[in-house]
Amino acid sequence: MVFKKRILIVEDNADSREMLVLLLRRLGYEVAEAATGLAAIEQTRATRPDLIIMDLGLPGITGDEATARLKADPSTRDIPVIVNTAFNKEAALVERAIAVGAAEILYKPTNLKVLLEVVHRYLSSDHMLNSPDTNPFRFPDRMVSAS
Repeated sequence: MVFKKRILIVEDNADSREMLVLLLRRLGYEVAEAATGLAAIEQTRATRPDLIIMDLGLPGITGDEATARLKADPSTRDIPVIVNTAFNKEAALVERAIAVGAAEILYKPTNLKVLLEVVHRYLSSDHMLNSPDTNPFRFPDRMVSAS
C-alpha cells in the first residue's frame, strides 16, 4: 500500500489557499487546510502532516507564533514548516519564524515551480528531515526568493 504524503496549507486568503490545495491534490498529495494560526495548530495535531506551508500574516496568532508553538511541542517539532509570506526579509515576523525553526522561507508572489521543488525536497524519502546538521537547506544557509 502506498501512503500519500500529507501537507497542511495555512493561508488566510481563501483564493490563495484554494489554489495551493487544488495544485497539491492534483499532484497526488493529501492536503489539509487552515485559515488561522490556532487552526493550524489544531489541524497539525489532528492530521499529523508531513509538511506545513505557513503564511505569516494570519488572524489571531501569527504564523511565526504558530510555528513557535508547533516547534515547542515534542509531538510536532519535527514537522518541517515552510513559510510562504509577503513580508520582506527584514520583517520581524520573518526573522522570528527563522529563529523558532522554520525550515525555509518563500516570498510572495510565490513562484510555483520553486514551491513544488521545495515541497518535493522536503517530502522525498531520502531527505533527512529531522537532522538540521545534515540538512543543506536548513536556515540560515538558504533562503528562496520568487525571482
